[in-house]
Amino acid sequence: MKRKLAKYLEKFVTQHRKDLINEILEYRTRYITVVLEDIYQSQNASAVLRTCECFGIQDVHIIENKNRYEINPDVTLGANKWLTLIKYRGKDKIIKTAVDSLKSNGYRIVVTTPDKNNNPLEDFNLEKGKVAILLGTELTGLSDEILNLSDEVLNIPMFGFTRSFNISVSAAIILHHLMSKLRSSKISWHFTEQEKQDIKIKWLKESIKKSDIIENSFICRLNS
Repeated sequence: MKRKLAKYLEKFVTQHRKDLINEILEYRTRYITVVLEDIYQSQNASAVLRTCECFGIQDVHIIENKNRYEINPDVTLGANKWLTLIKYRGKDKIIKTAVDSLKSNGYRIVVTTPDKNNNPLEDFNLEKGKVAILLGTELTGLSDEILNLSDEVLNIPMFGFTRSFNISVSAAIILHHLMSKLRSSKISWHFTEQEKQDIKIKWLKESIKKSDIIENSFICRLNS
């Protein structure tokens, strides 16, 4: 049914849009994901989403333990429409819930730190398995709870008096390096055919006005 739905929705977009969707799907990945914990500045939060979308990261996990995650449309420029956002909020032990969910899907929990004694970005091993990069608040970084639940640590080498980057800059540096390394590797990082189909439908619907009405009409016709 999903294949038929995708074919039907394609009738409502231009050939250029269809070609663009198919092209971008070939560069999308879930091998690397980003997890944001309690980011409260909407400009930084939105800049990270835009960075993820530009580098081909599909999923962004958002932990809202203390702060609500706000999107600034002037910064994202619509990037959030093309991503899959997974939010964790309003529950006890929410951090453990998020980490357990990621680990159950095969992700290594990797936290960032300015400590030079920890694993530098250049030496990070992507071949050990899927990676969830965790980024914390602008002021205090990641919580102690999430640090204690992590599997690995990496750092971005710095050589100035200032010992930390802005969170959106950190995300850009890390993802640029890791995605370049991933795409030149022999790791199987592409979407499965099923994932391509699911995301293609999502993107087609984002590209069509009143897509829900069109989809419902298709389903009714299919079932009649």
